[in-house]
Amino acid sequence: MPPLAYFGIESSGLNLAVDLLILFVAVVYLSLIYWTYADARRRILDPILVLCATAASLFPFVGTIIYMILRPPEYLDDVHERELEMQAAEARLHQLDQALCPHCDYRVEREFVRCPSCLRKLKERCVNCSRPLDQAWTICPYCEADVPSLSTPRARRRRAGSTIDGELSGYERPLASEAREVDEAAPAVAADRRSAGSGRAGRARPSA
Repeated sequence: MPPLAYFGIESSGLNLAVDLLILFVAVVYLSLIYWTYADARRRILDPILVLCATAASLFPFVGTIIYMILRPPEYLDDVHERELEMQAAEARLHQLDQALCPHCDYRVEREFVRCPSCLRKLKERCVNCSRPLDQAWTICPYCEADVPSLSTPRARRRRAGSTIDGELSGYERPLASEAREVDEAAPAVAADRRSAGSGRAGRARPSA
């Protein structure tokens, strides 16, 4: 059987080139169909639209070009990641603006000085500008005034308590020594009383 002549030219080299070109076009066509399907799955959430995009790519080259013009600009993973980042940023802003009261778990804002639910004091005010201060601050960020340490009154209280305990212990020592002296002198006093009583009894008998 003679080889098929393309364009009326019987040439084995031309036939081979045309066959390779047809094979290349067929491979590109099938590749575009698969690429359209895979890209639509990564960009479109609705499976029906994915099927429509794949069906449109069956029209040689034209369907794929139309899909490339009308496809969504972002992948679904990128959209999901951006939404997660936005939610995380909103959560951080919400945490900065609002917190929970450590005493009653009521929602309070960062500018609150007292809890509106349990009325407990949450922050101290600056002695210079009266702005609410955080407990970890050592200087007011608004007016640069020094923040008195909250540990100073506690230390003073502890020192005062230890001083009072020392004074009480100092007073308790003389009292204990005096009590010991009284206990030791009690038998001698009792003996003196007995001897005095016996002397009075001896004197009373001759007079009788």
